[in-house]
Amino acid sequence: MNGLMMNSPLSISSILQHAEKFHADSRIISRCPEGGIFRYTYGEAAKRSRQLANVLAKLGTRKQDRVASLAWNTHRHYELYYAVSGMGAIIHTVNPRLFPEQITYILNHAEDRIVFVDLQFIPLLEGIKSELTHIEKIVVMAPENALPDSPLELLSYETLLAQEDDQYEWPELNEEDAAALCYTSGTTGNPKGVLYSHRSTVLHAYASLSPDALNISNRSAVLPVVPMFHVNAWGIPYSTTMCGANLVLPGPGMDGASLYELIEEEQVDLLLGVPTVWLGLLQYCEQQSLTLTPVKNVVIGGSAAPLSMIKAFDQLHDAFVIHAWGMTEMSPIGTINAFSKHMVNVSREERYALQAKQGRAVFGVEMKIVDADNNPLPHNGEDYGRLLVKGPWIATGYYKSDDTSSWEDGWFDTGDVATIDASGTMRIVDRAKDVIKSGGEWISSIDLENAAMSHPAAAECAVIGVPHPKWDERPVLLMVLKPDQTLTKEDVLSFLSDKVAKWWLPDEVLFVSELPHTPTGKLLKRNLRDQYQGLFNTV
Repeated sequence: MNGLMMNSPLSISSILQHAEKFHADSRIISRCPEGGIFRYTYGEAAKRSRQLANVLAKLGTRKQDRVASLAWNTHRHYELYYAVSGMGAIIHTVNPRLFPEQITYILNHAEDRIVFVDLQFIPLLEGIKSELTHIEKIVVMAPENALPDSPLELLSYETLLAQEDDQYEWPELNEEDAAALCYTSGTTGNPKGVLYSHRSTVLHAYASLSPDALNISNRSAVLPVVPMFHVNAWGIPYSTTMCGANLVLPGPGMDGASLYELIEEEQVDLLLGVPTVWLGLLQYCEQQSLTLTPVKNVVIGGSAAPLSMIKAFDQLHDAFVIHAWGMTEMSPIGTINAFSKHMVNVSREERYALQAKQGRAVFGVEMKIVDADNNPLPHNGEDYGRLLVKGPWIATGYYKSDDTSSWEDGWFDTGDVATIDASGTMRIVDRAKDVIKSGGEWISSIDLENAAMSHPAAAECAVIGVPHPKWDERPVLLMVLKPDQTLTKEDVLSFLSDKVAKWWLPDEVLFVSELPHTPTGKLLKRNLRDQYQGLFNTV
């Protein structure tokens, strides 16, 4: 017997329609690539999105066509999100930080016919256009007078928009229809496409709003520094619209000074981004003796937040760090470590230790850890194993691919090694490929990095396992120092001596000017392992 309930499809266009009806005066603030800051409301954004849907229709966009974007977090990119998916096509966000050959592969693999591009990325397209097999139209997300001279035939976003009215009837779609396409970073092999549905996107947005998740409401002002070309900015363009929060989009200005300006002017209380971005903001505030007065919460994901960063936001800016974890294949939210009852009656240091974990699964996500033989491991906070997940916004496969190696009996293997304690709190021990095996024992590169990052002179650290003739692998610490700071290997080892087990102490400490990162801001340890693999054969 079925329940006697209406069955309305969950669609992305319904999110925008709801905002237009009930949050029409909530604001979107956007730093523009051509310069200046643009401010308008959700009501105005909804009208421009309908105009854009008419533009897309005239450009020949059909249902389930892929429409590519190479763009920053701006109001125009936001409009593209809703116009493309709302009309039944698929918004395909392309990461402009990838190598040109990867971008070529992605655009050809997705068979995009139209690409929307910000001004800064026109040279990128000029360099690869001859290799693109399907692109027919290039729309620059700028007014006509900002378009540069180019060998490409360029259309102006604003000119096209001005030619259309704002009358457009969003079609009723099957909630299982594809709505958005995002490719993984492709650190090994070609990037892989993850295809999100209307249903998965709406459910993910619902889940992220709750008080035990990101706690967003129409009283919030949210600044997603995590890019809209990377897992849909963690779903923020959908969740903020759903509840009518003010949405502050940084455009290309992601340096400390530009971010601070937006935070203060727009009274932003929620920030979201990867540790490398917040490192720059914290350093800027320290140099200028500034405080992030309006900020209440800082969501950190992409890679583990150093304990020193958690402390800096709390002690210098009275802001609570919410550790989050997820993946492109997970839309991306899996766990969130929001302020909980477990953090109330404990010391500050104990709370910091809890915050350093990745948190508990949001409703909708199931997790388990298994050993090498796929046997479930206990949730005691000590045993660790491969982390597997499943849920309604987790991928079941890759776009146009037969690769099923990451799926086992309906569970997705995240590639992470983790522990889960009795309260359900998960802690990433390491990526399976980054954990260091030394003398038959395991060393967590993440834990060792976090210990090193607590040194006041450290700006950034990376720990890698390097082949060793006796111990299989030994840890090597690479450290970037803050300006005008000096340290020796002995200084670092002495500092770490009471923070980690003696056999965890790195065999080498190397001081470098910078560390390599993936296009999404994560440490690129594969490059470091390749660079230093012969280190212990020569020392």
